[in-house]
Parts: sequence; structure tokens; C-alpha cells
Amino acid sequence: MWNEVRAILAKDIRMEWRQPHALGSIFLYVFASIFVAYMGFKRIVDVPTWNALFWIIVLFAAFNAASRAFAVEHHGRKLYLYSIARPESVIIGKMVYNALLMLVMVGAGAIIYGVMMGTDVLREAHMLSFVLALTLGAIGLAFVLTLIAALAAQTDNNIGLMAILGLPVILPFLLILIRFSKNAIDGIAWSANGTYAWQLLAIAILSLGLSYILFPYLWRE
Repeated sequence: MWNEVRAILAKDIRMEWRQPHALGSIFLYVFASIFVAYMGFKRIVDVPTWNALFWIIVLFAAFNAASRAFAVEHHGRKLYLYSIARPESVIIGKMVYNALLMLVMVGAGAIIYGVMMGTDVLREAHMLSFVLALTLGAIGLAFVLTLIAALAAQTDNNIGLMAILGLPVILPFLLILIRFSKNAIDGIAWSANGTYAWQLLAIAILSLGLSYILFPYLWRE
């Protein structure tokens, strides 16, 4: 199974390098969104506003990135994957790829956002918790939205259905993530803030488990 996962992951990476414009458009969206926020705010010194605006930008970029997970697979390629790999390997490979993509996007976005919007709010931050928030946020968004993308890919209206299905599912995760990262920026100790990290991890694992169980039935269609 893990050999199949690695093969699917390698296939997706090669496909992205063959179409760099598609990957570049996602990072361009992140940069453009941050630049528009910079033109409107210049500098943000209020922690809740700085934190919430960053994750809103990441959320919509994540929707754009995850929607491509199955949209780029035409019918012939899906049939080929169905014949050579187990559906569990396909969905795990897609999740791992999206998680890697989101980690790079969130990391790059956080650096650009900090340069443009200012890092004054991070002076008292618990940096280990903040980095953990970025990591769990990227992985959790990737896992949840990959599952939503798999459901939406069964219809012709992929993007529209992703928005309908994704927002109600992702909002609880986003609210926990915003609270966790805000507390990290405020310098709140892990003993008082760690519960949110475990909740984020639980949602990511739950999404992975549901995908492993449900995707084989979707893949047959």
C-alpha cells in the first residue's frame, strides 16, 4: 500500500512540475491577497485582527489548492489509477500531497504576511505554539478539504459543491485554529492552550479515517 502511496505522490509532484503555472497561480493568489490587505491596513497591531485576517487568506487559498486534487484527473486517468492502485492508496496519496503543498504555502504566506503587515504582534508570542498552529492548520485544512474535494469531484459543479460542503465542515476547525494561534501569539502557556492543539489533531485524524473508509465507495463510481 505504501509503495502505491509513494507512487501516487510522485506522480502528482511530476504533474505539478509539468504545469508550473497552475501551482504558481495559487501562490500568486496568496501574495495578491496579502498585498491587497497591506494596501488597506498598512500595519496591524491588533492581535485578533492580524491573526484572523491571515487565516482567512489561507482558507480561500486552501480551497483553490484542494479543488485541484481530483479536478485534474480526467476520466481515462481515473480509470487507470482504479486498475493499478487501491482507493485507500489514492486518497492517502492525495492527502499527503495536499498537506505538503499547504505546508509550503502557509509557511511562505506567513513570512510574506509578517514582512508586509508587521511582526510587532509576535513580540510576546510563544513561537513554538505558533509554529505548531501553522503546521496543524496546514495539515488539517489539507486533509479536510481533500475529503470534500473527493466528494465534489463526483459532480460536474466541482468548485460550487466544494464551497457548499466545505464551509460548514471547515468552520469549526477554523474557529479552533484561530483561537489556538491567537493564544500562541498572546504568549499563553501550553498548559492552558494545548487543548486546542489536540482538538485540531483529532479533526485531522478523523478526516483521514473517514477518507480511508468512505473513499473506496466513491472511487467505484
